[in-house]
Amino acid sequence: MERYLLVALGGALGSVLRYGLGAWVQGALGPGFPYSTLMVNALGSFFIGLSLRLSLEGVLSGEARLFLAVGVLGGFTTFSSFSYETLALLQGGEAGKAFLYALGSLLLGLLLVLAGYRLGGVLG
Repeated sequence: MERYLLVALGGALGSVLRYGLGAWVQGALGPGFPYSTLMVNALGSFFIGLSLRLSLEGVLSGEARLFLAVGVLGGFTTFSSFSYETLALLQGGEAGKAFLYALGSLLLGLLLVLAGYRLGGVLG
């Protein structure tokens, strides 16, 4: 039961962080492109790489990994939003933006999960 509570508390925190950061980024950069989801997914990729590597290195306990990787980052990242926003760009006749957004999300996510993973190796 304790594990479920860790995931639930982390998920609530991640969701609030996602909402706050997303609103701030979108307000700062404007509504013409889903910058907030791109930023949240990129940061989430970095921090999941970092937390999972630190867990493998023994720096984070299994409970901390559950709280951070499954809870906080599960509530923070926004793949379903990414999918919908890509579809909306396509349906709006903006195939170029949709392609850029999807490719940018994928590349940033992969690069940042690798960066977080490597940083975790240095810190661990």
